[in-house]
Amino acid sequence: MRQLARRRRILTVLAAGLLVVAGSTVVLRTSAALALDNGVGRTPPMGWNSWNTFGCNINETLIRQMTDTMVSSGMRDVGYQYIVVDDCWMNPNRDSAGNLQGDPSRFPSGMKALGDYIHARGLKFGIYQAPLDKTCAQYFGSYPGATGSQGREAQDARQFAAWGVDYLKYDWCSPSGTIDDQVRTFAKMRDGLAATGRPIVLSINSNSIHAKTGPQRDWGDVSNMWRTTEDITNTWNSGQTNGYPMGIQNIVDVTVPLAARARPGAFNDMDMMEVGRGGMTDTEMRSHFALWAVLASPLIAGNDLRNMNAATQTILKNANLIGISQDALGLQASQVSFDGTRRVLAKRLSNGDVAVALFNQGTAATTISTTASAIGLSGSSFTLRDAWSNTTSTTSGAISASVPGHGTVVYRVSGATGTPTPTPTTTPQTPTPTPTTTPPPTTTPPSAGPCQVTYAISSQWPDGFQAEVTVRNTGTTAINGWSLRWSFANGQQLNQAWGATYTQSGTQVTATNAGWNGTISPGGSANFGFISSWSGSNAKPTAFALNGQECGVA
Repeated sequence: MRQLARRRRILTVLAAGLLVVAGSTVVLRTSAALALDNGVGRTPPMGWNSWNTFGCNINETLIRQMTDTMVSSGMRDVGYQYIVVDDCWMNPNRDSAGNLQGDPSRFPSGMKALGDYIHARGLKFGIYQAPLDKTCAQYFGSYPGATGSQGREAQDARQFAAWGVDYLKYDWCSPSGTIDDQVRTFAKMRDGLAATGRPIVLSINSNSIHAKTGPQRDWGDVSNMWRTTEDITNTWNSGQTNGYPMGIQNIVDVTVPLAARARPGAFNDMDMMEVGRGGMTDTEMRSHFALWAVLASPLIAGNDLRNMNAATQTILKNANLIGISQDALGLQASQVSFDGTRRVLAKRLSNGDVAVALFNQGTAATTISTTASAIGLSGSSFTLRDAWSNTTSTTSGAISASVPGHGTVVYRVSGATGTPTPTPTTTPQTPTPTPTTTPPPTTTPPSAGPCQVTYAISSQWPDGFQAEVTVRNTGTTAINGWSLRWSFANGQQLNQAWGATYTQSGTQVTATNAGWNGTISPGGSANFGFISSWSGSNAKPTAFALNGQECGVA
């Protein structure tokens, strides 16, 4: 959360991700962390948080009003789910049994009643807590008490589950502790939440006051989303590298190189949005939202929903960008080129399309160009759908636009060889929610029927690589439980996977569905990814078998 005093600046250590600068490839090694597969946050969470606009000035009437407006404004219908109550909700004293309590003057009906109110309107309940002895507001003396979860992680997790909490923002607000201390401490709450049996998104921030550890590792082993930078503020460029406060461009600069870490259930968090809070131009606000969407950051609004103007609603409810954000592959856009002013980012989508963002970091309008081949597409005819105007155009491969200063043009590029053209989006659509649980796969998986596999290497380094695999059901009956087999060559050895479990015996690999993606409907697909070491040439597998039947290879 935002601090109430100026914090010290610190050099940001960037790790993991594929960075392409002005046509040259710079490879940054990714850490080999195990993915947290708790079945939630399979796409970047969408919702609203109280802090950016209201800080400590919150109560149950305000939160209920925001909940109602989330519904009446149509934001719920385009995919926003979580109503997150930030700091200062708690009674400064725990009860006689050591349990957390809502502040009786601010939340007289209690936190469970608030959760029930939110759930009754088809939304989900989020809450704030800190892993040490104090919350951020308590640390800075702006709120009384010391009610952090230190030493009470399991107890607090059970309390949150009993209240019906669906999302926990967990904020390290202290200069103390090493990065290893942070990992161990965050893991205590991760395990406490898992033990409750309730699906709860875990959102962490390791950077408050502390050295900026967010970019230093892949936090997907302990959380569903993790802050990459210091707190956001309502400005385009605050002049910070990674210190308080961060402007929009500053956050983008830190987060772009971390693309390799994003995957279903684990996302780089660029902080709660400032759209609709003034302080920036409409062009800058559009860029803010567009970049959060293509970089797969959670879309957590931070404005006062009760008085949104038409421009703010147009941005926050842009169905084309929400569709790109919520794509099932869960990928973050990678950098294609950057000359210091003109930045091109590309995000591969589950149906074979690619979202490309042409981002002008300068103050004057300029033309930004790339090509279909540069963003990984092949073919001779493509359709470009402008995410803002919803208009389409065709091209043989050139992708270009005149982009205003601080502006971002986003195209959804389709029509590559073997990929479908998307159906035009004319009205906002509610993204299909990913179920948190599905029936376990059958002991003996049924026959797969026709299938197609797409195997893509998204980044590589001298002794390793990251790949994403899409399994598509091209048959007429559903697949309930799947197991995909292939053989490696030249010494590839898996060491981490997400969206599937795996075994490897010699060169043969078997990947088996996770609980949440075990069913593949006719025409549907399942996605998973992995990190592997390698030696020799990094040859792609040429044959795949799903439940014992050979698949086509896209």
